[in-house]
Amino acid sequence: MSIAIIGAGVGGLTAALSLHAAGQGDILLLEAAREIRDVGVGINLPPHAVRELSELGLGDALAKVGVPTKELAYYDPRGQLIWAEPRGLDAGYKWPQYSIHRGTLQRLLVDAVHERLGASTIRVAQRVTGLSATGNKAVIAATDLIEDRPVSYTADVAICADGIRSPSRDSLYGAVTPLASNGWVMYRGVTKAGPFLSGRSMVIIGDETQRVVVYPIADGVINWLLVRPKDTTRAETELGNWNLPVPTSVIAEFVKDYRFDWLDVHHLVSSSSESYEYPMADIDPLPRWIFGRCALLGDAAHAMYPFGSNGASQAILDARVLAYELATAATTDDALRAYDAQRRPVASEVQLANRRQAGDVMARVSALARSGAHGDAKAELQDVERRYKQLAGFDVDALNTRKSWSVSDVSR
Repeated sequence: MSIAIIGAGVGGLTAALSLHAAGQGDILLLEAAREIRDVGVGINLPPHAVRELSELGLGDALAKVGVPTKELAYYDPRGQLIWAEPRGLDAGYKWPQYSIHRGTLQRLLVDAVHERLGASTIRVAQRVTGLSATGNKAVIAATDLIEDRPVSYTADVAICADGIRSPSRDSLYGAVTPLASNGWVMYRGVTKAGPFLSGRSMVIIGDETQRVVVYPIADGVINWLLVRPKDTTRAETELGNWNLPVPTSVIAEFVKDYRFDWLDVHHLVSSSSESYEYPMADIDPLPRWIFGRCALLGDAAHAMYPFGSNGASQAILDARVLAYELATAATTDDALRAYDAQRRPVASEVQLANRRQAGDVMARVSALARSGAHGDAKAELQDVERRYKQLAGFDVDALNTRKSWSVSDVSR
């Protein structure tokens, strides 16, 4: 079976490794970028994502480059603790939770693909312009950006993992999928700084008007992000673009009062050498992910607001389930239908839950904290976190006992 994967991000690379581990040998990754560079800032990999990468044989590599998260703690804008809970191994999972630079994770996955599938598996500078399902084949139209000429590819299965503004998804749907925005902006950066709290803590500080998230992603490197409503006096920015630079001084002004004896957020932000803004965007849950022999995966299928550390994680789960079904189902079409049936309802609910996280959840928690009812605010957060873990697939007991999606000695 020939498989073409459009997009060499976390989802596409994990799909390639999962398919190879499940017995597939004819795999091609098409990437629009002229080179794969270590871009971006930090991300979190909760235990359900780490489990899948570990079962792909990447556990030791992750342990060398990731920071195992010990706790997640919520603080009000005055720096008063609302609630903290253990994470990863400290919470009873069989797998850690890691904080890591996105570029480091992508490089780890690229190296694994090159080692296991061969350097020619990833073909860069291939900008996909169209995709169609014809009979039992998928036909991909693209532009070779180096040679500046049109090219085409044919595969038994095409996996669309080309991001929130996916041209392959829009080609299948016959229209551009509109991006939705909640009117908030995320600002992001990394700073060389010493440890705070446990040294492996992830903290969320703020209320429904502004929140700051801070965590280490390497020794001496702290990742920070800030979310707040967009400034209506500034020009509109492009939805779906993660890498719009913004002066760090602008962001530092937002957190000038966030100076605590356990963490000086203002100093952390103002010390960052570069910062980016990302107008928050997602897409509405899609009615289908399968078009003949074409399947959507990751942000192309379920782009979501970046709450709950689940964007990349859900893409990793997509990849593992799709590879498992392609290796074990009676037919390819059965496999694709089973993948859609398993993953689309779950990911759609996570999308909607992340919208709620951005809005009414923090409004309720913050109102309680402001009134001095920190105990009630804690109970609210505990309930939200419990339900979210069950929904997204990382409830402790459910994850620790769920069957593996690894496939051995299967070849089709």
